[in-house]
Amino acid sequence: MGFSDADMMGRGGKTGSGRMSSESQDNQMRRERLRKLALETIDLNKDPYFMRNHLGTYECKLCLTIHTNEGNYLAHTQGKRHQQNIARRVAKDAFENQGVQAAQTTTKPGKAKSAKVGRPGYRVTKQRDPESRQESLLFLIDFPEIEEGLQPRHRFMSAYEQRIEPADRNYQYIIVAAEPYETIAFKVPNREIDTRADKFFTNWDHDNLTFTLQIHFKNKEGEAPIGGARPPP
Repeated sequence: MGFSDADMMGRGGKTGSGRMSSESQDNQMRRERLRKLALETIDLNKDPYFMRNHLGTYECKLCLTIHTNEGNYLAHTQGKRHQQNIARRVAKDAFENQGVQAAQTTTKPGKAKSAKVGRPGYRVTKQRDPESRQESLLFLIDFPEIEEGLQPRHRFMSAYEQRIEPADRNYQYIIVAAEPYETIAFKVPNREIDTRADKFFTNWDHDNLTFTLQIHFKNKEGEAPIGGARPPP
């Protein structure tokens, strides 16, 4: 036996309110099931954009957002903003890779591609800026047999891009390439690089055929330059 609208009004109810409430609960339960399923099936340690900060919260390095727990972060990764940023990143990487491949295949007309001559010689020096207290690395790489008209190229690569060893989020790689030498990679701490002109330096010495690269890492939180005040704890 059903109830009429008049019966519902007499009982203090609103027409359709029960159905709306049921749909809302169903959606909430569905989202919770998806969140639990994601927590069980997705390994966040393999997510290159997932980071737990010193405050105990979680960050998306791609979207620069902060999340209170892993479930909240996983929900964010399924959202429109994160998916759009991933699509932009993939398109950017594809464009850059095309540029690197084009540079590698560019040769003078009629000139055969040179055979590989092995790895170049190099020297790496660890330094610390006496004023800013920033740690730095100085790379000197010799290319005595580099092809005429070329100069070395370099780029930074995430630990998750390489397939040589297990990915470790604590490290990143600096890739240096120059024909006809084998491409080499330097494994360095995955810390933020100071890209200011006086802190990030590259040079190609055409006379001595030596490539120089110097990078400075930004100071860790709480670390101050000599004579500078430290932030309060």
